[in-house]
Amino acid sequence: MVRVAMLSRWHVHADEYATRVNDEEQAQVVAVWDEEPDRGQGWAGDLGVDFEADLDRLLARDDIDAVAVDAPTNMHPEVMIKAAQAGKHIFTEKVMAATVRECRAIADAVTRAGVRFCISFPRRGLPEVQLAGQLVAGGHLGQITLVRIRVAHGGSVAGWLPPHFYDPVACGGGAMIDLGAHGMYIARWLLGEPRQIASAFNHITGRAVEDNTLSVITFENQAIAINETSFVQHGGVFYLEINGTEGTYVTGGPDGKTRLQAPKWSGSDDWVEPESLPQPLLHPVTQWINAITREGPIDYGLAEGLQLTELMEGAYRAHREGRTVSYPLH
Repeated sequence: MVRVAMLSRWHVHADEYATRVNDEEQAQVVAVWDEEPDRGQGWAGDLGVDFEADLDRLLARDDIDAVAVDAPTNMHPEVMIKAAQAGKHIFTEKVMAATVRECRAIADAVTRAGVRFCISFPRRGLPEVQLAGQLVAGGHLGQITLVRIRVAHGGSVAGWLPPHFYDPVACGGGAMIDLGAHGMYIARWLLGEPRQIASAFNHITGRAVEDNTLSVITFENQAIAINETSFVQHGGVFYLEINGTEGTYVTGGPDGKTRLQAPKWSGSDDWVEPESLPQPLLHPVTQWINAITREGPIDYGLAEGLQLTELMEGAYRAHREGRTVSYPLH
């Protein structure tokens, strides 16, 4: 049995991860720490587990095997490095950290400790995204020229995002670093090494962090990715479009359908809907627990976490400096 401590209820997905841990046959939430003790005590009461106000004391406990990190982004390096040094396996909400330098420090600590690490990239495991990866890797769309990804919701106009999600210090940013992370990690997985990035960030609701944004990334293979995200769209949307010299793939949008025009795949130049989609990958929490208990594979680990932050750090630098930023960053 993997005994898990939940490290903070700060992130909006913290409750989901606690539920998923408890739904695993080989795992159980046994304790809570939170940088805000009142919030942590209340959550521990809801979960029926111990609350520990001192992080170092919690990490020193030998009845805790692993931690799920949902603390503020600016606390990730301190929290995860301490957890690794204490020999605890680590699951973390995206992003791994705000800078590549911080990610490398975390990765060094995790590698030295030999613990299992997983970052939450749930949309990479979706059947329609898995099919996209198969089409690109198999050359069914020819040379990829453009990928467009949009992930957006109305959290800032509908008022359901918590106030602390607008703290630029704690979060490291706004819509792009949070919701835009999904498009970033999908684009990086599909297209490989980035070469340049430019950004346009707006503040529709007048808050301290951006809420309506896009970044344009040029990759070494000459493909371009447009990563759009927003906290101010009415309703919500996930949309992925991949254009190549020999085919086009589209999934999501208002009707949620998946379709493609790719003669090398379908044998026809007509638009078609696939008869079936690949099986979804295991949820990141399940991958993590399986890796701890059964030496199972993790699709989203240290390398993927660092790659996401590399894109994010470049996106924010491009916005701040009003220029196109080139890779590598350091």
